[in-house]
Amino acid sequence: MNSAIEVSNLSFRYAGAELWALQDVSFSIGEGEFVVFAGATGCGKSTLFKCLVGLIPQMYSGEYSGRVLVKGLDPSKTPVSKMAQRVGLVFQNPDSQLFALTVENDVTFALENLGLEKSEIERRVSKAFKIMGIDDLRNRSPFELSGGQKQRVAIASILALEPEILILDEPTSSLDGLTAKKLLEELAEIRRRERITVLVSEHRLDLVVRDATRLIVMDEGRILADGEPREVVCKMLKEHYEKLELPKLSRLAWALKLCDGWSAPLTREEFIARLLGGRR
Repeated sequence: MNSAIEVSNLSFRYAGAELWALQDVSFSIGEGEFVVFAGATGCGKSTLFKCLVGLIPQMYSGEYSGRVLVKGLDPSKTPVSKMAQRVGLVFQNPDSQLFALTVENDVTFALENLGLEKSEIERRVSKAFKIMGIDDLRNRSPFELSGGQKQRVAIASILALEPEILILDEPTSSLDGLTAKKLLEELAEIRRRERITVLVSEHRLDLVVRDATRLIVMDEGRILADGEPREVVCKMLKEHYEKLELPKLSRLAWALKLCDGWSAPLTREEFIARLLGGRR
């Protein structure tokens, strides 16, 4: 599997801060992976994502060291506008990305700035609207929309750029459980259908980790665990139970001694199989 992202010994401390936001972070992500980043608020996930798109160190001052490569580009030296065509970042608050009078204008803005032909812009916009199921919102004001609708528009505006990597920073933080579940399931399907690499930071692991190929847990700017989700969840149950809210089924399986020492069930089917004495 070819690498989409390579991070080596990355550290960053914001100007004026005493503590390091990132400390000696290293990992590699292959093309087409769906990687979930988890950890308590302030553990470094958002800072890491800003480093991957070049916002750090280009727009945030501080002490930066280490090496980052995203699709062969160094985000610390590549113009952010160029990085945005390869890797798209959806922020936690969609209001920070929506500013035009209509949804269509929001989604077309970056494409027009790239100087694309009108026909190409319409193709990309129509495709993004279809993927996110928001064609009926085309002429609506983004400020009239619900939180879930705004998040869909924000994602569509990034997908229209046709990035090879999609990064979402707490995309469900303002959504109810049902809306969040539906959005995360659709993101997993987008990753499979469009064959793009997806990185998501998420607190509610119950909703997303079953679709992930990797789970990376961060704590105080460092990587605490990294690997196959079932194995990482089992490791966290054994060694760092208090660090984050682990999936309910996995916690129940652990309490009932249904974990086999190296992996934990993530789905109802896996839990039942363990309960009946099977293996995943």
